[in-house]
Amino acid sequence: MKKISIIIPAYNEEESLPYLYERLTKLMDSVTNYEFEILFVNDGSKDNTLKLIKEYRQKDPRISYVDFSRNFGKEIGMIAGLDYAQGDCVIFMDADLQDPPELIPEMIKYWEEGYDDVYAQRKSRKGETWLKKFTSKMYYRVLQSTTSIEIQIDTGDFRLLDRRCVNALKKLRETDRNTKSMFSWIGYKKKAVLYDRDERVAGKTKWNYKKLIDLAIDGITSFTTSPLRISTYISIPVFIALFVYFVYVIAKCIISSVAIQAYQAIILLVLFFGGIQILLFGIIGEYLGRIFNETKNRPLYLVNEYNDKKETNE
Repeated sequence: MKKISIIIPAYNEEESLPYLYERLTKLMDSVTNYEFEILFVNDGSKDNTLKLIKEYRQKDPRISYVDFSRNFGKEIGMIAGLDYAQGDCVIFMDADLQDPPELIPEMIKYWEEGYDDVYAQRKSRKGETWLKKFTSKMYYRVLQSTTSIEIQIDTGDFRLLDRRCVNALKKLRETDRNTKSMFSWIGYKKKAVLYDRDERVAGKTKWNYKKLIDLAIDGITSFTTSPLRISTYISIPVFIALFVYFVYVIAKCIISSVAIQAYQAIILLVLFFGGIQILLFGIIGEYLGRIFNETKNRPLYLVNEYNDKKETNE
């Protein structure tokens, strides 16, 4: 019997867990021709998330958990889930039930047909503001325009991955991670499953706009070096514009015999080039920061406990 691991990163999700466990239990009981493992990754929760998970594990042997020593973030929680998952395939999903577990049987069907990566693509997104939807759409456009690899738009982490996709992702150990981009980078045979995304069943989202902006920057800088070419793209039109400007100044002086205020031109040029330099230094700084983090060679995460056993992290 094939085994399916459902990986659920969780941070302060005590309000959502009862609803999540109820729906997952119904799903697992109805799909009897597979063995299931629900692997929670407790990302340093400060509420009763870990306590609830342990209670579920005592009465249901299908429940497993990894408890981090502190909050390392969802991206790190996902790679930890891959490290500990035992299934022939894994399914990522969030604890807030915005992604319906009832879609899993359809994902399994396509997996059995030979697809390695069955990803859930959103048709609609309930409970999200117009601004969030718009910025998400623009982010995917920018990311696609800066890389030659096809990006799955309107797609989150809710997906099924075959074991060979899992093994490929486990080889990617960089510190600044953007797993959505990695799903595209590894390739393999992919299949989209369309669905309507629901609102959170309980609790509040942990993703504010600052975190979303950070995630977008990580996605672009960890996936492509195209932003480093901005200096080249900017320099060409800038020098053309500068050349035309100086021709205009000289022609005006000759034709009208009117002197141009030199200090005005100097101030404008200094501000213009100063702004461009700050922009380019910021881009270079993002990449240097990532190089700095990678050279530390630190472990991606530290585990406090795995299924009631304390980890030594040796």
